[in-house]
Amino acid sequence: MWAHMRHSSQTIEKIKQLRIDGLTLTEIVSKTGLSKSTVLGYIRNIPKSKFLVEKIRANVLKGQNKMAANRRGKSVKNYSFNKPEKWDAGFVNLIGHFLFDGQISRVSCGYNNRSQKLIQVVIDGMNKYLNVDDYKIYNNLKTQVTRVSYHNVEIADFIRKKDEELINYILYSDRDEKISFLRAFFDDEGTITFRKNIKAVRGYQHSVKILEIVGKLLNDVGIKNTIYNNYYEVSISRKENIIKFQKLINFTPGLRVNGKRTNSIWKKDLEKREILRMAVDSYLPA
Repeated sequence: MWAHMRHSSQTIEKIKQLRIDGLTLTEIVSKTGLSKSTVLGYIRNIPKSKFLVEKIRANVLKGQNKMAANRRGKSVKNYSFNKPEKWDAGFVNLIGHFLFDGQISRVSCGYNNRSQKLIQVVIDGMNKYLNVDDYKIYNNLKTQVTRVSYHNVEIADFIRKKDEELINYILYSDRDEKISFLRAFFDDEGTITFRKNIKAVRGYQHSVKILEIVGKLLNDVGIKNTIYNNYYEVSISRKENIIKFQKLINFTPGLRVNGKRTNSIWKKDLEKREILRMAVDSYLPA
């Protein structure tokens, strides 16, 4: 017996009417949330109108053009997005996220993070600076990592070039831009060690070059630090340095640790800013 027999007569009539109205199989699936095989079972005997045949033919042609465009390294969509030439603190922060936790291929660019807050920071930044809001969200239920992706050749090429430009520019940038770069780094790669007499803010990055840039920028804003190349880590310790980090850089509001992880010492979702505050307060006399 067909699986679609379980659906109500109203649902079946809706599917048939959508077909009569000229919707393709894919469009009906999108509107109803049903599987292709289920929808197909209800519409297979409904003749295609001339309008629908032309629509299907146009969609096939569009797909062929997209494949050809990708082979040529060009986007089938004619985007006219903004391409900022001047840097400011917000733009540095946006490109920094792609530099630290991003993935850039020939045809797309994406940003990965478990924090929905940071995913939204990137979405808002792309909208503000590039005037781009055409993106896809992918959720990995196993790792709990979310990826926001922009599938466009020109956008990917622009972000790649800005990544490369930022690495050189940031060393000679204004103080507020350096701080914004550092905040993006520690938002993406940072953690706080706070137990007994051990207190430190740490950042991890497999690129030694980026670690060295981070270390230099921290020194530039008056925060002493140590780089451990063997552990791909930059570490900020001692009271005066951690307090300076809190005042100048800190973490983005709303950014939380995952208290559900088996190795979590907190056993609840706390804001990183709150953990840092507790670490700083622990220096105060009882």
